[in-house]
Amino acid sequence: MDCVTGKCYMQIESIAYWNATRAFMILSTLSCFAGIIAGILSFAHFSTFQRFNRSFAAGIMFFISTLFVLLAMAIYTGVTVNFLGKRFGDWRFSWSYILGWVALLMTFFAGIFYMCAYRMHECRRVTGPR
Repeated sequence: MDCVTGKCYMQIESIAYWNATRAFMILSTLSCFAGIIAGILSFAHFSTFQRFNRSFAAGIMFFISTLFVLLAMAIYTGVTVNFLGKRFGDWRFSWSYILGWVALLMTFFAGIFYMCAYRMHECRRVTGPR
C-alpha cells in the first residue's frame, strides 16, 4: 500500500494474482489466435491435411481459450473482491472486467459454432455428397 495525503493505493506490481491473471489472458489470446488461423484454414482444401480436421481443431482451440479466460477472470474476481471488499467500501470493476466476461462468452460460442461445423462436415462425409 502506498499512502499519499491520506489516500491509500494498492501496489499491483508486486501482487502474484495480477501476474497470474495476465499470464492466463496471454495464453487465452494465443490459443484464440491459433483457433482463428485453424478456422480460416478450414475453408482451404489442402491435400496434405486430409486426416487433420481443421474445424475440429479450431473448436478445441476456442474451448481452450475459454478455459484460460475463465481461470483468469476467476482469479482476478476472487482476489479482488476479497482484497478490495474488506478494505474499501466504494470500489467497482471497470469496463475491462466486463470485456473479459464478454470475451469468455464469445470464445465459448465460437468453439460451439466450430464444433457444429465439424459435425455438419462429418455427417456429409459419412452420407456422401448430395
